[in-house]
Amino acid sequence: QVRLVESGGGLVQAGGSLRLSCAASGLVFRINAMGWYRQAPGKQRELVAVITGGENANYADSVKGRFTISRDNAKNTVYLQMNNLKPEDTAVYYCNADVKRIASRLVDDYWGQGTQVTVSS
Repeated sequence: QVRLVESGGGLVQAGGSLRLSCAASGLVFRINAMGWYRQAPGKQRELVAVITGGENANYADSVKGRFTISRDNAKNTVYLQMNNLKPEDTAVYYCNADVKRIASRLVDDYWGQGTQVTVSS
């Protein structure tokens, strides 16, 4: 199977920065798109940023210019650098990846367990 493990969440003051990491492990043959989503209390999960296998990135309008997504294919890892954080960025952040497993013809969608980001005002 495939497992995604996030790290790097925490508590930060408004204007501060955090860097999230998400590493894929297990029967990984190839990873296509990787992305970050977030879910605040009482709200639906929303896309924050996504990066394709060709490293084209797209961002939610609310984070453009403040967040940067990147990936290290050798480490099967995606990062989210978050700068100038705002209280409205407070949420559980989830990693997502489209993974082709070894010995499989299919590409499956995997999620991490989530990491809490809290921004105080």
